[in-house]
Amino acid sequence: MSRCIFLTFYTNQIDFQMRKFYTILNYERDRRTNEMGFFMKKVTVNKLEPGMVTAEQILTKNGQMIVDKGVTLTRPLIMRLSFYCVLEVCIEDPDEPKDPETPHFIPAYSQKVKASKEFQTFQFDHSFVLNSLKSSMEGYVFHNQPLDTDDLLEQTVKLFNSCKTSLELFDMLHNMRAYDDSTYAHSLNVALICRRIGKWLKVDAATLDTLTLCGLLHDIGKLKIPDEILNKPGKYTDEEFDLVKRHTKFGYELLKTLNIDPHIKKAALLHHERCDGSGYPLKATQKDLDDFSMIVAIADVYDAMTAARSYRAPLCPFQVIERFEQEGLQKYKPKFILTFLQHIASTYQNNRVLLSNGQSANIVMLNQQHLARPIVQLNDNSCIDLSTRLDLHIQSIL
Repeated sequence: MSRCIFLTFYTNQIDFQMRKFYTILNYERDRRTNEMGFFMKKVTVNKLEPGMVTAEQILTKNGQMIVDKGVTLTRPLIMRLSFYCVLEVCIEDPDEPKDPETPHFIPAYSQKVKASKEFQTFQFDHSFVLNSLKSSMEGYVFHNQPLDTDDLLEQTVKLFNSCKTSLELFDMLHNMRAYDDSTYAHSLNVALICRRIGKWLKVDAATLDTLTLCGLLHDIGKLKIPDEILNKPGKYTDEEFDLVKRHTKFGYELLKTLNIDPHIKKAALLHHERCDGSGYPLKATQKDLDDFSMIVAIADVYDAMTAARSYRAPLCPFQVIERFEQEGLQKYKPKFILTFLQHIASTYQNNRVLLSNGQSANIVMLNQQHLARPIVQLNDNSCIDLSTRLDLHIQSIL
């Protein structure tokens, strides 16, 4: 009898200690999450909405990563989760009260943008143009309907003109990708970025309109690629990648009979070509590439890298600038890539940023020889020249 009482007592003690251990473990987990500025909550897949941000990696039953931590969910990503029979996921919960004593908590820049009246207006107008673009492209490709490029251009120019500054335009575009990550959204974004680059280059009005249409129609060939391949969460097989790369030729074939500027047709074919011959489908070099295709190539890569992917969060503009600087002069026409990088970096001058070591700072001066690594001023008024501190980089805009 006494032995049974002892065993019962011992078992209860173990149970108590285990519950205590898991309570501490959960507290530590929540506390770490809080230090990052967010609490997290579990949400069933059928209640997920575009714009929510993953708080943990989402894995299949076999341990394969479907979506990485810190990725902003889009409708295609949510559909992938359903496809893999994921029941619930942990997302960041920015609405939970934060500890005001937490030193590193600063509301995410994207949250501030999305809360603005300007973004609400832009989102509505962007969605309207997006639906027109989708309807027009699908009608032309699948139902042999005429493609009214004049109407599409007029709507896109109106949307572009609604943004008063370059900063406002890029803020809007970066955050719109949380709501729609389709080929159509990417095409509209590229068109707007191409028009912005054209403005920076001070081209004439006709060239500006042609550039805009080059961006709008550059990926029309992707409509010939099955959705299950385009939206595949994992890595393409060699055969799948070969098919995806054919979208450039498909696009040219779709446009070649249209009565439009020849540069628009070339942009569909050549926007994945690079000056050093490393692109596709022709492995063309700089002497064979027209200016319109090369500008579309820059806008295409920038928009893709600043968008969320299933395997990574969206890259900060300065991380994208760094990647361009590492290979840009070899792969892109110097006049265009240097103009683009200079203006993108200047767009964020005087902005507050978060460094990779967790410190916040203000950008006070650009380094012309290394635009991705400006001089920043910390809260204690000391300055860091990031071009001399390769162990640090700009993590995000605040």
